[in-house]
Amino acid sequence: MDNSNTHIGKSIRLERIFNRITGRTILVPLDHGVSVGPIYGLVDLRETVNSVVDGGANAVLMHKGLIRCGHRGAGKDIGLICHLSASTSLSPRPNAKCLVGTVEEAIRLGADAVSLHVNLGDDAEIDMLRDMGRVCTDAAFWGVPVLAMIYARGKGINQYDPEVVAHCARVGVELGADVVKVPYTGDIESFARVVEGCCVPVVIAGGEKLDNTEDLVRMVHDSILAGGRGLSIGRNVFQADDPKLLVRVLRGIVHEDWELDQALERLKG
Repeated sequence: MDNSNTHIGKSIRLERIFNRITGRTILVPLDHGVSVGPIYGLVDLRETVNSVVDGGANAVLMHKGLIRCGHRGAGKDIGLICHLSASTSLSPRPNAKCLVGTVEEAIRLGADAVSLHVNLGDDAEIDMLRDMGRVCTDAAFWGVPVLAMIYARGKGINQYDPEVVAHCARVGVELGADVVKVPYTGDIESFARVVEGCCVPVVIAGGEKLDNTEDLVRMVHDSILAGGRGLSIGRNVFQADDPKLLVRVLRGIVHEDWELDQALERLKG
């Protein structure tokens, strides 16, 4: 295969996910149904996708079987990331992810990128790393970007420790990911060090549903100041009281460089 064609293919697909001017992105994962079932916000997929599209999200992320449920057939387009790994909360080892799809399947489904989840420190770490290596190799062949969700979830590990998060991000880069998703470390200075050690875009995870949406907005704002390239946040977006409004506010921060006070004021509606 012509390497130049592979390179341009990946560039074109990344441009559908990242804003060409800011180089940043707003990703909304909708893959939680495999883990926990049809939770609030993920029952009517078309309604959810419409909300985040109207708010200004750059891409949505979901498992291969859900793409047919979220496809709208009309309206403003949005980038699509096909998630390739899974586990369920019913498993005795919910942190052990396995591959449930391929890069080729994602291409046939119209995806612009693929993603997978790796939990460092878990007993199944070696298998997840092997899977990630294989996916990155296949994706590079086809010119498809890879988003790696890398967390540290082993026994006795603080997954928010800045050095641990930096290690997670570096693993993603070194195994071939084009975008790395990690937890926010809690402050601008420490997260800036995470970004400095990663030569590809770093986006933050949202984690568990927060009680205060203002805390989410502040976290996104601070991560951008630290050099982060955006967010990949699911539950805190699609389970918000007004997902469209929240995404619009996050877009103001990520793509329009809103100050925190301005974002919090607009959050009031």
